[in-house]
Amino acid sequence: MYKKIFDIILPLLILSAIAWAQTPGKAGSNALMGHRFLTFNTVIRVNQIEVSRDRNVGEDERALHTPEKVKAFRNAVAEGFPGGKMTWAFSWLALNDTSKNYREIRALVIGYHHTYGDEITFIPGAYFANAYNTTEQVNKDIHDALNIISRMVGNGYRPTSIVAGFLSSENQQYLAETENIHVCQGNIWSQFSIDNQDGDGSVAYPFYPSKEHFCKPAQDRSDFIDCVNLDGWSVDFLAGRRAGFAHGFNSRMGVGPIETIGRYGPDTGLKEMMHTTAIHFDEGFKLNGFGWVTNCWELSLPYNPAYLKRWLSQVRERWPDTRLITQGEFGLIWRKYYRRNTFNYRFVERGSGIGGSDADKEIRWFMNKDFRLALLRNNDDASSEKVIDFTDYDLPAHEPAEMTRKWSLLGDINQKQTRAQDKPVPLDSLSKHAQSLILRHYPYLFNSSK
Repeated sequence: MYKKIFDIILPLLILSAIAWAQTPGKAGSNALMGHRFLTFNTVIRVNQIEVSRDRNVGEDERALHTPEKVKAFRNAVAEGFPGGKMTWAFSWLALNDTSKNYREIRALVIGYHHTYGDEITFIPGAYFANAYNTTEQVNKDIHDALNIISRMVGNGYRPTSIVAGFLSSENQQYLAETENIHVCQGNIWSQFSIDNQDGDGSVAYPFYPSKEHFCKPAQDRSDFIDCVNLDGWSVDFLAGRRAGFAHGFNSRMGVGPIETIGRYGPDTGLKEMMHTTAIHFDEGFKLNGFGWVTNCWELSLPYNPAYLKRWLSQVRERWPDTRLITQGEFGLIWRKYYRRNTFNYRFVERGSGIGGSDADKEIRWFMNKDFRLALLRNNDDASSEKVIDFTDYDLPAHEPAEMTRKWSLLGDINQKQTRAQDKPVPLDSLSKHAQSLILRHYPYLFNSSK
């Protein structure tokens, strides 16, 4: 009799344990697959672009950073996504400014770390460190800033990630091997001909970078860097295929407020932000087994935090299982699941009709260790599909030896179409080598193209 009761109860206990482990905040919350993740960062700086410790480019932003603004910003996150965590990235000057406002801001953020579990970290160069500094200087800035943050927060605190915009492979290797930090927001996917640095050519989701180039996934142990390289903010793939402001559009349009709320107003802007979020949380979730959306909303931006609250509330309402966690937490969850670059990411998007997100187009992206491939077609004509990007990661790559804005990794065909060779072509017009690589991963693509 007892054995029969045991046989009945045991499966129930196992199912209960599994359900408990998968509940947000429980042990299973450290799992990658089956979850939707949202990471939200902000940047606090003194000057618009702090190219070095003592040289600035751009506007002085002291007046745009106040304790009142910090409070309103954090309250919007707390109200829009109760229980959520975020990442605060301080520039060098923001860590060292002795004015009353910045002293109060630092104290507030330390309080948020203790109250909400927020992460406090560093952003070298205010996004474009390698465009203005040597790798040695960037390493020194990272080292000194991390020590300042540890002393500032106290109790042995140390961030699990840094925010960088772009960060060279040599600097990411230093971060992992010397500073023992294994997560870096180190690339801005598809950025080209916009802002102060180019960096197109990478994978849109997390990957381990190669020692050759921060946009290239490591191919084997010899060029492996144990630093999870993260995108800066999720963009609309159709908008992102353009170069800068080509054709009057903004290639950075996605979940960021500048290109959405700032350009189209809160209603249409939020519609586009939700469209981009859905790319990852609906079809992307089905294809990849997990979904990830990331956003960076600089504190200096002139947008009402109420719009941030609206977006977070809508995300939480539409996808209630979403977890808003720090960038470092997400990166380490990915690192625990993927010990090497064995990922295989796929994305499908039909345009929103807003800005450069063409309503009559469908784009498909395929990204793995060996290559990235983008196919573009008209919605009503499958035969119109052509390759607009093929980047072979098996080829040697090199980062610039000098300080420059040009850090992209452009493949055989690049989505921005800035070179003569970037003209879209049918899949079966690619080189035999390219076709063999694609056939190895996605043989069905050739069946559907015939």
